[in-house]
Amino acid sequence: MSRPQARSQAGFTLLEVMVAFAILAVAVVSLIELASQGLRLLKLSGDHQQALDLADRIARDTQVHPDDAMTAAVDSGEEGNFTWERRIARLPLPEELEPRATTPGKELPGLYAVSVAVRWGRGHTVEVATLRAPSAAEPATPAAQTPAAGAQSPARGQGSQAAPGTGGLGPLGAGIRQQTR
Repeated sequence: MSRPQARSQAGFTLLEVMVAFAILAVAVVSLIELASQGLRLLKLSGDHQQALDLADRIARDTQVHPDDAMTAAVDSGEEGNFTWERRIARLPLPEELEPRATTPGKELPGLYAVSVAVRWGRGHTVEVATLRAPSAAEPATPAAQTPAAGAQSPARGQGSQAAPGTGGLGPLGAGIRQQTR
């Protein structure tokens, strides 16, 4: 009599199962890392947008008056996780715009550069810059001069009137410089 031949058993060996689990583990860890990085970038993007909104609001609310004799002013404050700093500097006018003789009370008001830098986190910065011409409106009361909650020193007036088509950034338009470090 002959012996029956041994049949090979169908299925996976232990080695094949271990290799499959290792490949699956690497794939799952990679997907979790990608999702985590996406969430970090989403938070950074939201913070960047909030900082830009804050800088834009402070720049829009800044109003200078012709009777201000300042050549430069700096004020700062905090709002939430953000710290901001506003710089206002009087710019010299070109010679062709300077009057030959000035009449008291009728001097040319000048032009002011307003720059607002907002910082947050580890070295992230957004800066908004615009040009302002002084308005002839009455200065705002000190309570209305605070541009943001928690401001340390009030700005030069609030509520500037924007020219049509300038997006509310004043009659001379604005420039925005953004940098994230």
